[in-house]
Amino acid sequence: MTATEHRRAPNGFNLVQPPGWDVIPLHRGTAEAMDHIVRKAVAQLPVGFPKDDIPKARMKLTKEMKKVVRRATAKGGMTLYLPTERLHGVALPVSILASEPIEVPRVRPNSGPEAVLAALASETPGAELRELDDTAALRSERDVPADAAQGVDVAHRRVEYFVPIPDSAPDRYLTFSFSALIAPGSDPAFYDTLVELFDAVMSTFRWSYA
Repeated sequence: MTATEHRRAPNGFNLVQPPGWDVIPLHRGTAEAMDHIVRKAVAQLPVGFPKDDIPKARMKLTKEMKKVVRRATAKGGMTLYLPTERLHGVALPVSILASEPIEVPRVRPNSGPEAVLAALASETPGAELRELDDTAALRSERDVPADAAQGVDVAHRRVEYFVPIPDSAPDRYLTFSFSALIAPGSDPAFYDTLVELFDAVMSTFRWSYA
């Protein structure tokens, strides 16, 4: 690379979602994606479901979908991944949210993102350094208890990946958040399996330069 050449920052990313999941873009095409998911859910209603109740079911699904999208957008989300098909008859209470890039100042003027990740890792319980598509990333995991005062209606397992965008100026970072609702008395091993699924999805992460 000559002195006048500069590496180009990626302009996006790709993830391979599990079978039975759908993607909702939160900038453009949101309504169309929601409509597709609702129509698919209605098509999966059990045999014998009263036809007269289908419009009511469609309205309820649409209302719930809009609520989920509003929450994701309020958190700075840009892409939402949701399971829309049952797994062995079970509806998975999980979601993955990719958030808008944020700027983070460097720890020292001449340091890079690795120093930021190391500093965060030292202060974040359950954090560890990982690598995604040859990029250092920070992974953290914790159980979040229900707390109405904090706006947390239901306890959930949360896993996050904090990923610096290579060659971005100023330094920008992506956040990928996985959330699994925890039902009272449920088997922790079930949520461990769901976390493994999220880690498997993140292992498919690739930068896009198109």
